[in-house]
Amino acid sequence: MYGRPVVQREGRIKMKKPKKQKSLSEHLVELLAGGHAHVDFESAVKDWPADLQGKKPEGAAHTPWEVLEHMRIAQWDILEFTRNSEHVSPEFPAGYWPKTQAPPDNKAWNKTLAAFRSDLKAMIKIAQSKSTDFFTPLRHDDDQTVLREVLLVADHNAYHLGELLLLRRQLGAWK
Repeated sequence: MYGRPVVQREGRIKMKKPKKQKSLSEHLVELLAGGHAHVDFESAVKDWPADLQGKKPEGAAHTPWEVLEHMRIAQWDILEFTRNSEHVSPEFPAGYWPKTQAPPDNKAWNKTLAAFRSDLKAMIKIAQSKSTDFFTPLRHDDDQTVLREVLLVADHNAYHLGELLLLRRQLGAWK
């Protein structure tokens, strides 16, 4: 495949090489990082007002804190399931949600942000690793693959990032 002809200066024609196609790994990293079809994590949580972290807008199912902490717990669980055959998941569904509607203290929000970022980086490293086999079933669960787990993290995060943006809008904290 030679690509499309491109006319250069002085009337010469040169064949333009097609762009190198991205690998599955590169596509998965972009999906995890966000920012294409949905907002990225950093934009969604940037400068979140502390007084709104535990507020539930009328008609909303959850507070921003509940959604953020749920995202952290679920992402952590999927990451650990992917890399540790001995991992035991929390009880479903109660173990995937915080016990309080608001952060328990002034440091909890930032601690959750840091843990979420750290686990997301770890999942991205798995997706980037040349040794990652995306298609072979995990040895501790024949129905799951690394590809499925990476896609699950990306899908779950995208859904709840949208929820966080909606909560920000409802609370008047979005541009």
